[in-house]
Amino acid sequence: MSHASSQTSGFPAAPDYDPTATWPDYCETTLRGQWLPDILGAGFSYTTLPMGTDEEGELCATLVRYQPQEHPRHLTEPTGWLRKISAQLAPLREDIRRFRAERNAAKAVRNGFVLAIHGWSDYFYNAELAGYWASRGYSFYALDLRRYGRSMRAHHQNPGFTSNLEEYDADLAAALAAIRELEGQEMPGICVAHSTGGLIASLWVNRNPEAFSALILNSPWLETQGSYLVRYATQGVFEPIARVRPRAKLHLPEFDHYWRSLSRLSHGSWDLHPVWRPPVSFPTTAGWITAILAGHREVSRGLAVKIPILVLTSRSAHLGTSFDESMLHSDSVIEVQVVRERSLGLGSEVTNAIIDGSMHDVFTSLPVPRAAAYAAIDRWAAGYLPTRTTTG
Repeated sequence: MSHASSQTSGFPAAPDYDPTATWPDYCETTLRGQWLPDILGAGFSYTTLPMGTDEEGELCATLVRYQPQEHPRHLTEPTGWLRKISAQLAPLREDIRRFRAERNAAKAVRNGFVLAIHGWSDYFYNAELAGYWASRGYSFYALDLRRYGRSMRAHHQNPGFTSNLEEYDADLAAALAAIRELEGQEMPGICVAHSTGGLIASLWVNRNPEAFSALILNSPWLETQGSYLVRYATQGVFEPIARVRPRAKLHLPEFDHYWRSLSRLSHGSWDLHPVWRPPVSFPTTAGWITAILAGHREVSRGLAVKIPILVLTSRSAHLGTSFDESMLHSDSVIEVQVVRERSLGLGSEVTNAIIDGSMHDVFTSLPVPRAAAYAAIDRWAAGYLPTRTTTG
């Protein structure tokens, strides 16, 4: 199960055990319509969305859903002598309170559904994010794109590979079709997308204006680090290689500092799958980097997204080549000011929320900025997200 530290500052305590050691390297492929228990534990399940084959073999996307459970055993009230150690039980009581709020809200209303999309070298692991949306009356789903996370298979030699971001159109369409089959055709949907997923989602929503009612971008990667001048120079170097050998791996510097800011085995607060979210990111290929640069170029020309957009970013960036503690309080992946400027060209209603002290993924930050990110959504949602009546 993914884990978020209850600390408000500093480094989290070292884990007593590593649950990721028991997780399988690859997920079992499901039958059509079949949902299997997910590694995130109670309430989480997944289903496979077939995507055909490529030169390496089977391709699929994976849809994860969250359904709050009625009586999870690990959230029973403490009794006897355990009541005396209130400080140690505080996190458990908070889990119980949050669980009850999620359960009651999910029973009372159905405001719509949420589909979350991960970033580069990543997958969905944030159970807390699912709980947040469930507590506000939304059915929660997350999509692991082809060649990522639960959609990775042993024969994939190039995890995360694509040579065209439009390849993910089929993944998103299949995920929405599966959700609509469960939630109904009229249920409004929100897309919550992180980093590279934010780039993919922005371009897709621009081409598919009826897909969602709102778009929430969590530190979206909308422009190359540096500036558009760096993008032009990089394109000139890698596009000729990509045309001939799109799967060619580029020998670029490798860093583990972002993983160190996330993983509970280092300075972070989260249990991360060692294959799906390795310490060093997936190898960069010529085809992938040119696909990203093409997406940045399209964003730079301006999109015409009609639905409301909320963009969440850290106040500051720290793009160092080695880990230091400031990376727990700033974005260590993208240049946030450049991204905020680019975001204004996404559509006609764009709101920027700057989160003090957050990391690249604002929802994996330390508790105080993480709470601020959720509060920012609440304020924005009050004006932009319609609520529905009680369904009983």
